[in-house]
Amino acid sequence: MEFGWINIFGAGIVVLMLVPNIVYAIRNPGERNLCENRFMNLSEQVGRYACIVLMWLPLLVWKFAFPGVLPMLLYLFGNGILLTAYWIVFVLYLHKKTAGRAVSLAVLPSCIFLLSGLTLRHWLLAGFAVLFSAAHIYVTCRNQTASRGNV
Repeated sequence: MEFGWINIFGAGIVVLMLVPNIVYAIRNPGERNLCENRFMNLSEQVGRYACIVLMWLPLLVWKFAFPGVLPMLLYLFGNGILLTAYWIVFVLYLHKKTAGRAVSLAVLPSCIFLLSGLTLRHWLLAGFAVLFSAAHIYVTCRNQTASRGNV
């Protein structure tokens, strides 16, 4: 399977990941980031937006395609399972906010970006996925600690 200029599947995955975030932002308009590490906050945002764009746009990739059937199936089924888990954890998090659920909501999109980068051989996406993962999980953990008053 080969993509043209736009990866429709990647765009769909991004939209499905953004919907819960938009719902959460609407339900919690006054919530703010409690992490005070400016470098990690900036790294998280750079990683996030780079991954969002690179999921559907093949920048600096010679050929936006799968090297074989197995990586394509891993991409489709792996991302389907990860997205389903993300939505389930999100619904559970809306009912009861726990640190474990918050960290899960940081790890799952990180896995989606990394899986996509690796299976598509989109090394720029994989690199930004690693940056996003480290920063997003760090910021999430710091926010959990700060919200409990243990800064």
